[in-house]
Amino acid sequence: MALAAGAPGSGPRTRRFAGFGGVLLAADVWGDESSPPLVLLHGGGQTRWAWGQAGPRLAALGWRVVAPDLRGHGDSGWSTEGAYDLDLFAEDVRALVSELGGRPVLVGASLGGLSSLLAAGETPRAVVRALVLVDVAHRPDPTGVRRITKFMGGQPNGFESVEEAAAAVSAYLPHRPRPDDQEGLRNNLRFRGRRWVWHWDPRLLDRFAGRIDRPGAAERHLAAARHANVPILLARGKISDVVSNDIAAEFCASVPGAQRVDVANAGHMVAGDQNEHFIDAIVPFLTSIRGVP
Repeated sequence: MALAAGAPGSGPRTRRFAGFGGVLLAADVWGDESSPPLVLLHGGGQTRWAWGQAGPRLAALGWRVVAPDLRGHGDSGWSTEGAYDLDLFAEDVRALVSELGGRPVLVGASLGGLSSLLAAGETPRAVVRALVLVDVAHRPDPTGVRRITKFMGGQPNGFESVEEAAAAVSAYLPHRPRPDDQEGLRNNLRFRGRRWVWHWDPRLLDRFAGRIDRPGAAERHLAAARHANVPILLARGKISDVVSNDIAAEFCASVPGAQRVDVANAGHMVAGDQNEHFIDAIVPFLTSIRGVP
């Protein structure tokens, strides 16, 4: 159900989709309604604004791009019980794919990628055209994951200003030039109690911490990748500390037909670090599967 439809070229249209269990998922949509669908799923602790540059560019290449906030993030529904198991995110992806129809391509970063992988590779399998896993594979490097969770939980009381939040991001991502315009960062914050806080449910951190090195997780994710039976591209940040070169090689060697591309000068948040290079890296794959029925 559409909330607001912008004129062509005026920015994304805002929609809400029904996720699993009635959770509403807020989403930005670019492109013509008749174009083949492509879903952008952000990582944990991010929002749909992570795709603010990728969305319009992919739409200009002929895709109908849908970028939702995952449950517990941004303007989507937050769990009253703090329930954020990976299976729930996968169920949301299944619900979204079913509502969209048209065998969408799923482009998922980190948490969004794992959710896509399980949705497409485990019963009931979401009917998709292909998967692009953005710096996520069957297992992460625990050191990189711990660095992420430390950053996410590092300011439980929020920030006095957007500038203070920007300084924290710059310290966490020293390889990324600090932007002059902080509007993108502001979109990932909310002003509450005279403080700026991240716009995601802090209870997510408990789930993330428990996901590191969970027994059997790597085997489960590899099985899902093999059973998805669709083209898979692993788009890795070349300087990522979450998906190392060895982990990426292990994934591709274990999943028949899986392809891989490394995005130069990008860490774990590939699109945020090097959006133009990220798009250039995945376009050949998207072009190759465009006609897949």
